[in-house]
Amino acid sequence: MRDFIYAEMMVHVPMCTSKEAKDVLIISDNAQKLSQEAARHGEANVKVVGCSLNEVSSLDDDNYDVVISEMGNDAALFSHLNRVLKKDGLLVTKHPSLESVEENKSLMSMLGKFFKIIMPYNIGDGTTALLASKEYHPTADINLQRADMIDGLSYYNSDIHPAAFAMGNYIRKEYLGIIKN
Repeated sequence: MRDFIYAEMMVHVPMCTSKEAKDVLIISDNAQKLSQEAARHGEANVKVVGCSLNEVSSLDDDNYDVVISEMGNDAALFSHLNRVLKKDGLLVTKHPSLESVEENKSLMSMLGKFFKIIMPYNIGDGTTALLASKEYHPTADINLQRADMIDGLSYYNSDIHPAAFAMGNYIRKEYLGIIKN
């Protein structure tokens, strides 16, 4: 599959959901493509750290509007991410396939301790990601002007954004009460 789809969807979905995506943290051991996509938002200050809990735990409080994480998912990480995110911050993280129901329910329950909104979305390459938000809803609060003004994209656009959150009924039923939207 085309790897540009993954990078565009991991970056632009949260950045176009956030009211003000100025301070962005990328947690990845291979952040080049994610950083390139974040740079398309000229106003963004992007910081990259590796997938190390020590690096994440050393970050300052209330510093980031958006966190894009490729790190594993556990309660200690989410606690630190909650701490470094601003009061209206958003997190996007990789997660197991939605077919791994029990693993995802556990993950979403952990996120539910810190975030008002937790929604899976289709990346477009056959995988999904999780968007967790303290304030903004990814389909109701999309910044259409920001989404339409990004130059040079190959996949993401303002129509793809809300469509990525469409899930079949079997997923809705399976995750009823766990997905917070």
